[in-house]
Amino acid sequence: MTSDNFIKIKAPSSKSMSHRALIAGAFSDGSTVVLDPLDSNDINRTMDCLSTMGAEFSVEQNSTVAIGMQGGPRGGAKEPAVLEMRDSGTTCRLLTAIAGAGKGVFRVQGTPRMHDRPIGELTNALESQGVKVTFADKQGYPPVTLESNGFIGGEIEISLEESSQYLSGLLLAAPYAHETTVIKVVGKKAVSWPYVALTLKVMEDFKISFSVEKLKDGQWEKTDWRTVSKVVPGEIRFRVNPSDYQRDSYSVEGDWSNGSYFLAAGAVGTKPVRVEGLAIDSLQGDRAIVDILKAMGAKIESDSSGVTVYPSKLHGIEVDMGLCPDLVPTVAVAAAFADSPTTITNVAHLRIKECDRLDASATEVMRAGGKAEVGDDFIKIIPAPLKKGEKIVFSTYDDHRLAMSTAIFSLAGIEAVAEEPQCVAKSFPDFWKEWDKIKKGNGC
Repeated sequence: MTSDNFIKIKAPSSKSMSHRALIAGAFSDGSTVVLDPLDSNDINRTMDCLSTMGAEFSVEQNSTVAIGMQGGPRGGAKEPAVLEMRDSGTTCRLLTAIAGAGKGVFRVQGTPRMHDRPIGELTNALESQGVKVTFADKQGYPPVTLESNGFIGGEIEISLEESSQYLSGLLLAAPYAHETTVIKVVGKKAVSWPYVALTLKVMEDFKISFSVEKLKDGQWEKTDWRTVSKVVPGEIRFRVNPSDYQRDSYSVEGDWSNGSYFLAAGAVGTKPVRVEGLAIDSLQGDRAIVDILKAMGAKIESDSSGVTVYPSKLHGIEVDMGLCPDLVPTVAVAAAFADSPTTITNVAHLRIKECDRLDASATEVMRAGGKAEVGDDFIKIIPAPLKKGEKIVFSTYDDHRLAMSTAIFSLAGIEAVAEEPQCVAKSFPDFWKEWDKIKKGNGC
């Protein structure tokens, strides 16, 4: 197929990898060149907070130079260094842990929605490391003040029922501990494991000394972290030794989360879509969009430089999306184009994202004419005739993923309008410019 016969999109750089690479660069001695980091509001939050703690950044056209903190994260001596998270949940969870491993007083704060998102599981772990934690208002929620003299090391327990970012933050911070740190996963279940794998990849790439151990026949045995596909609480732990981040340069790969809207557009539209810059062997959990769309009946081809999705007749499936929660709004909208119901399970943690993404996704599917049911841990999409020919203003909930996913409804003949189009700047400022290519190619 010639290039004239499909719509070509370049995937933006990975938000998850950009956060982690810039953090690792800020921890390194000297300077690290981070190539192709994502330019977005969330990434700017992370850099601003790291700068408050002592790092420096020089932003150039296709790279950012990170100049490492001298002696680790630094807070205020008496008055706290203010870490302004705004609405970036990733920044909040990763850098709260990192502040805990620093020295001085830090205040973690953000938007009203951020102050409704729990962080108590993480701060409990920080308290076990000698950090003094003081909540300003509601116990277990920001704003919160941390007073720290660095991590003690030793054993830490953390539950991943709410977020894997708690563990990622502790892992990134643990090399600063005074002695070896052993982090054990506890609780009833663990969500979003692939994001932890991304953290371990960056740590390995920056020469951090660590190992992953699994419980086998009552004994802890080292295992290759790349072979871990599922985490069973109580049966896995992470051993991180005091060590220095070291890397001259680091290249950030394309983002499967933000590529998902265009891949779904290829399946439900009238013209194939090719998304370039996506590595099919990526550790990103949202690479699962390929398997999900294939299971729904989409024809997909991939090579070393990208993925192409062809217009296809979709049918409903039942799918556990506990490992790839950011894809749920995309899949919910794509499911409204199918010929039978789709049930998405193991996604209770979506209720504490930028908004309650289960209720919000259901509401917007119904606004477009579809039907939806929501439970504590699932969402079911029941296809019904969509409102072709109508202009619909979709609520965005100040949530970038809702805004981008509902744009897909324009391929149903709906004049889809985002209530707050600017909210996509959180992760993908150029989304609407790229989406215009989809609309033009489909004659919208």
